[in-house]
Amino acid sequence: MNEIDAFYNSGVEIGRLERGLGKVEFYRTKEILRNYICKKNSVIYDVGGGVGAYSAWLAKMGMKVSLVEPAEVAVAYAKANMKSDCSFDCEVGDARCLSFPDDSADVVLLMGPLYHLRDRKERIKTLAESRRVLKKGGLIVCAGISRYSSATWALSVYGVKNNFLDDDIYFDMLIKEITSGDHIRPKEYPLILPEAYFTTVKEMTLEIGEAGFSVMGFHAVEGCIWMTPCLEEKWTDEKSRERLLELVRMTEHDEEMAGMSPHFLVVARKD
Repeated sequence: MNEIDAFYNSGVEIGRLERGLGKVEFYRTKEILRNYICKKNSVIYDVGGGVGAYSAWLAKMGMKVSLVEPAEVAVAYAKANMKSDCSFDCEVGDARCLSFPDDSADVVLLMGPLYHLRDRKERIKTLAESRRVLKKGGLIVCAGISRYSSATWALSVYGVKNNFLDDDIYFDMLIKEITSGDHIRPKEYPLILPEAYFTTVKEMTLEIGEAGFSVMGFHAVEGCIWMTPCLEEKWTDEKSRERLLELVRMTEHDEEMAGMSPHFLVVARKD
């Protein structure tokens, strides 16, 4: 079992989107997806969908959802916690080789696979496989992690009590990320994300285009609001939360802001 399998089979995704920054990520991602997924009974493949947070939400909206996830623990959790008003299909699978027939989906979500494939050829292969299963006119939504995420994390309020930038090991890690996109988790930091590929909007857009899609646009997910002091408190207050959301919505299409955002989404169509 490699470190990615071990990480996700540890149950790390269980409840992640219900606490801390995960709340902002979940709220904003759903907000963005609503702009593109609104037709009831749409066939949606949630590829690399973890424990099924988005699958359950979409199924509750009346979509026909299939979750594909390589971590067996995550799939077992999704099945065990499924409710009658948000049931969906679940299977253990690989984004690079899907079991679905050609031209069968209205939407494919790649909310995790692309940033865990450091080999560019493997990312293109995954995109091509998603294109295969999409109907003509179908949409793909791809999540990326910013190349500057480790650096901004260390510089933010989350680094206040940690000397990340003073640690040569951490600093060497973020230099590699910024210069090459390669995120290699040091053994001294066993709790952070395992090996991954951090990217930019421009690079991800080019790769999606190379796979044969027509890119429609991108959205910064958390934008710059994730580093807000006392975020938990402000997010709980309705007025403060709406002010934060107004800021991120106003800047979500700025490529510069996407670099500040831990996550961004690129949306494209199969013509």
